[in-house]
Amino acid sequence: MEVYKRIKSYINDLGLKQGKVAEKAGYDPKKFSAMMNGKRKIYAEDLAKICSALDVSPEKFIPHNKLA
Repeated sequence: MEVYKRIKSYINDLGLKQGKVAEKAGYDPKKFSAMMNGKRKIYAEDLAKICSALDVSPEKFIPHNKLA
């Protein structure tokens, strides 16, 4: 599963609104929505901001086989 799908699923599982997460991470809601729909790449800096907003480690969203 792609990183953006993992993040989107996690946000949904927590019952959070993407707009609130976007705001907390410092993103325009449209840009954040594009990332969550796979229309815009999520770079390491983006992942760090999103994880900070969600108070989780980036490893939560990175497939284990990609860490090597």
